Amino acid sequence: MSSELITEKNERVKSFFLSMDRISSALERMFSSRKPTLNGESFYTDEELSEKLKISRRSLQDYRNEGRIPYIKLGGKILYRSSDIEKMLEEGYRAKFR
Repeated sequence: MSSELITEKNERVKSFFLSMDRISSALERMFSSRKPTLNGESFYTDEELSEKLKISRRSLQDYRNEGRIPYIKLGGKILYRSSDIEKMLEEGYRAKFR
């Protein structure tokens, strides 16, 4: 058996701590972007949904006024249930016609 003393200058130790730093950073990014849920349901704000769908917030307002998109109004704040948006998108899907 070898009785080598391993210190922080050892390449394997440096590599280990570098990997731990990368994992820590990745977890931090993942949890900072995580949206809280209510009874397993997540919600989008106007800003988030317009960014996700690549449409303006004004278009979202038009869709709400026309009854084309479901929403929740809570004290002046508009929220969109993620399951409602997914369902709306699936129902609007049109397969390519040949």
